[in-house]
Amino acid sequence: MYEALEITRDGAVATIWMNRPQRHNAFDAALIAELAQAFTQLGADEQTRIVILAGHGKSFSAGGDLNWMKAAGEAGFDANLADAEQLAQMFRILAELPKPTIARVHGAALGGGMGLAATCDICIASTQAIFATSEVRLGIIPAVISPYVLRAIGARQASRYFLTAERIDAVKALQIGLVHEVAEADALDAVIHELTSALLYGGPQAQAAAKRLLHNVSGKMINDILVQETAHIIAVLRMNAEAREGLSAFLDKRAPAWINRTGSDDV
Repeated sequence: MYEALEITRDGAVATIWMNRPQRHNAFDAALIAELAQAFTQLGADEQTRIVILAGHGKSFSAGGDLNWMKAAGEAGFDANLADAEQLAQMFRILAELPKPTIARVHGAALGGGMGLAATCDICIASTQAIFATSEVRLGIIPAVISPYVLRAIGARQASRYFLTAERIDAVKALQIGLVHEVAEADALDAVIHELTSALLYGGPQAQAAAKRLLHNVSGKMINDILVQETAHIIAVLRMNAEAREGLSAFLDKRAPAWINRTGSDDV
């Protein structure tokens, strides 16, 4: 059902492979639409617990396809805006996916490709990975990806890389907070497998709530309102069926029910 994507499954773990290797998985209207559709479908799929985003070929994603961007810029304003809104919406769907997301970055992640890496909850990179917000060298800016890159590396680091468009190697990406872990190319999948095995131990509703919590609490001042909000959140969650099962399972020294539903032999 997809032309620019391939989706593979390993139990409860789904991997979305961007499949335009001849174009270094650069965005065009078709890839953007298919990514949005895949994120939406997997987000609603009860059998999917974790979503990995990866790229076939030499690159993770080289960002926007230059021919597509040039055509968008030459279109009328309304068509140009609609195109940009579709891109922005795709990133939002990924950011709000109610399941853990992992970026598997093995090569170039430039412009929007770096945006995808920053939007995923977790980013694991090969030692050969290269990142950049390269837009200013094309006379544009990283507008659509900016909320997610800023969330990952902060305004101070972004003020450098948005302006210089410097290439960021995997070690530097780890230092500035864009990447969570760096692995040799031949060990990349083993590291991700270890990570997905750990994620499958978490309650799916709790993980969705944790993602909402990060969004709602990040950057807020600690005051009476925030303290009350967080107390209310945990009070409500402790009463739901998943929390009761998780606490009972721990006290009974058994695996909680959601682990038996993952379909993974490693959990």
